[in-house]
Amino acid sequence: MLEKFLKRTTFSSYDDFMQNFKVEIPANFNFAYDVVDEWARISPLKPALLWTDDKENEHQYSFSDIKDLSDRTASYFMSIGVKQGDRVLLILKRNAEFWFSIVALHKIGAIVIPATHQLSPHDIIYRIKAAGISMIVACGDEPVLSNIQEAVKVAPVERLVSIGPKVPEGFGDYQQGIRCAKTFVRPSFVNTNDDIMLLYFTSGTSGEPKMVAHDFTYPLAHILTARFWHNLHEESLHLTLADTGWGKAVWGKLYGQWIIGSNVFVYNFEKFKPSVILHLFDKYRITSFCAPPTVYKFLVRENVAKYDISSLQYCTIAGEALNPKIFYEWEKLSGLKVHEGFGQTETTLTIANYPWVEPKPGSMGKRNPQYDIDVVDDAGNSLPAGQIGEIIIRTHGKKVLGLFKEYYLDPVRTAEAVKDGIYHTGDEAYIDEDGYFWFIGRKDDIIKSSGYRIGPFEVENALMGHPAVQECAVTGVPDENRGQVVKATVVLKPEYKDKAGDRLSLELQKFVKKATAAYKAPRLIDFVDELPKTISGKIKHAELRAKNEQEQIKKGF
Repeated sequence: MLEKFLKRTTFSSYDDFMQNFKVEIPANFNFAYDVVDEWARISPLKPALLWTDDKENEHQYSFSDIKDLSDRTASYFMSIGVKQGDRVLLILKRNAEFWFSIVALHKIGAIVIPATHQLSPHDIIYRIKAAGISMIVACGDEPVLSNIQEAVKVAPVERLVSIGPKVPEGFGDYQQGIRCAKTFVRPSFVNTNDDIMLLYFTSGTSGEPKMVAHDFTYPLAHILTARFWHNLHEESLHLTLADTGWGKAVWGKLYGQWIIGSNVFVYNFEKFKPSVILHLFDKYRITSFCAPPTVYKFLVRENVAKYDISSLQYCTIAGEALNPKIFYEWEKLSGLKVHEGFGQTETTLTIANYPWVEPKPGSMGKRNPQYDIDVVDDAGNSLPAGQIGEIIIRTHGKKVLGLFKEYYLDPVRTAEAVKDGIYHTGDEAYIDEDGYFWFIGRKDDIIKSSGYRIGPFEVENALMGHPAVQECAVTGVPDENRGQVVKATVVLKPEYKDKAGDRLSLELQKFVKKATAAYKAPRLIDFVDELPKTISGKIKHAELRAKNEQEQIKKGF
């Protein structure tokens, strides 16, 4: 399959990879027909999806199964009026029906909008109105169903479908629908490469979410994600621990993995238990694993020696910057180095530690050959090694594979993000002498104190090394003399809660000064029970900054 899309499928070095990696883009590419159905034709029994749950249910689906079930789903959806270009919201957790539904909607040419089950009625109303959603397909669980019912009282939707077990009045019965579905017939027109295929609402740390639109070529950009970051092959069994409502799900549980021909492992669960993940490695002989750093933090606290995890061949990490301490602890326990990667909802993988790249703990890695990536100053000038600037992608006025098409229905925001042939990520980093990128923070989050530029992450990273700190957020506070001073808002571990106060603050300040440059140490420390977060778990630094400014105003600053 890879040979259909890559001029070359193997590379001898990172330099060879950078110079010779090239994706061939077919006309009117459609992932459902050109990948899923093609695998079903040439290798119908090939394993595609190994689905399990926390009730010890499991089912191995082949590519033939996926084709059949997506055909039935497409037929059912079309029978109730879904057509090319319709916007369809999927709230399906990690149920197998997510895979049947997203492939089916690709076959119809509809626009898929994956969403988390954590959405409130307000969140659902906003999405319905902003995107013009015509159908919602949901898991038959509470409170998901009741939240949808509340939302559609304010923002009506033409069609509601539940996959069960509960199918309320007003919802179509998905299971009955696919049982009774007529033979699927491919529509005469499905898509061009430029049509919108996928729409994600970004969980921004300030303001309402933006709608990130990707076209039908987007899956092809994830060949690199799966083959040259996850390091997968046809015999791989890969687990990405992400809910289907987030962009990371299609990064690690669908597009690139199935183009490669790998078997995708899914664990559908309600409550995360690190010991269970280790048990899954042992029981199912999972070969590749990707998760955010927080998951690895929990895994290293377990008695890993109790489990046989020798099947693991490769581990990757994304979602937030990696603490080097976790890197070394996991390497000691598993024998594997974690390969970090970086990207955004607007992109695919942009920077990563590839198989030929020796990871530097804490570094995002090196450039992706699909993108012309640079670090620049405010005037757009390339910066030398070691200097902090914004990560940008040069488009040279051309369509860039994997880069978003637009912010849907928002030309102003689109023009702000992509201007003069440059996509501005809004993230800051520096590149070292060896070409490795080091994350500093969101551009808006950078603290400017006494002429220094201080990235919140590097201070947060230092604080997280202290045994008392459960989580923290670092922000800048307006200061008359320094411009800004560093403030840490800290959540303590339960056993340290009663020690909050000046003495612990001083201890944390000294700890940070030993871990990094003294000028980065927080001058102010606030102990709190919890941090404000977005629905995807990102800390709302903007909300903390606003709170800091209000406090300063009250003080007369």
